[in-house]
Amino acid sequence: MNSMPEAKFRIGQIVRHRLFSFRGVIFDVDPVFSNTEEWWNSIPAEVRPRKDQPFYHLLAENDETEYVAYVSEQNLQPDDTQVRDYFTGFDAKAKRYTLRNGRAH
Repeated sequence: MNSMPEAKFRIGQIVRHRLFSFRGVIFDVDPVFSNTEEWWNSIPAEVRPRKDQPFYHLLAENDETEYVAYVSEQNLQPDDTQVRDYFTGFDAKAKRYTLRNGRAH
């Protein structure tokens, strides 16, 4: 019996792509690849990720635009440095981050 891989990242987490210059917030997770073969084959073979891992739907941004991205777990890393500098954590009930003392304008 094959078990589904457990996702390393969580919905709402800010992540950065390891190879390309963009970051985003996760809004959905597929336990394994769940996109089209056309999309899969459009990725150059030398950087094409494995299908047997979680894939994340991101609200992504780079220096030029905002868009939705679909990214494999192997190509993501946490990107919360700025969030931790400005906020103490996420208040789920209020649905917002809590600003650190001394960070208000």
